[in-house]
Amino acid sequence: MDRFYIDAFIRANRHSIRGRVLEVAEDNYIRQYGSALDSMDILHYEEGTPGATLIGDLSRPATLPEDRFDCFICTQTIHVIYNYMDAIRGARQLLKPGGTLLCTLSGIAQISRYDMDRWGDYWRFTTLSAQRSFGEVFGAPNVTVDYGGNCYAAINFLRGIAFEELDRSKLDVKDPNYPIVITIIATK
Repeated sequence: MDRFYIDAFIRANRHSIRGRVLEVAEDNYIRQYGSALDSMDILHYEEGTPGATLIGDLSRPATLPEDRFDCFICTQTIHVIYNYMDAIRGARQLLKPGGTLLCTLSGIAQISRYDMDRWGDYWRFTTLSAQRSFGEVFGAPNVTVDYGGNCYAAINFLRGIAFEELDRSKLDVKDPNYPIVITIIATK
């Protein structure tokens, strides 16, 4: 269910996926939506991860290059990092001046067992906590926060129902009390 909202967010902001682009763990969104690409890179924190072209830890900015990317796609990652403010700083550091971070965070969601068993699953965000956190790092005027979700979507998401099984017109309705996915556009 969350991928329904994430995909819509990335698709709506595909104009930002250009130049030198970095994505966490894979390059699916870069390949699907990127244009006028100079390079595509994949960030992972474990050495030897297949396909990874940049090894670093978002929560340890000293492990990351500075001012390298025009766009950084960081979906469903920050909430599984305990030191999330350091991770936001790391994301900013990666960007060139004028670069864009396209980020999604978990709002209403069950525990991600995959993440919990490997490195942890620590946080859930609201639009307010996202605005304040990213605003502290990027400057409030440089951050746009939105969300996707509603009660119908949240109930079905928590029940494990795939979005393909649901009424799409009901998924498109937004209710600020039930954000499944928080979306952030932040510019350095």
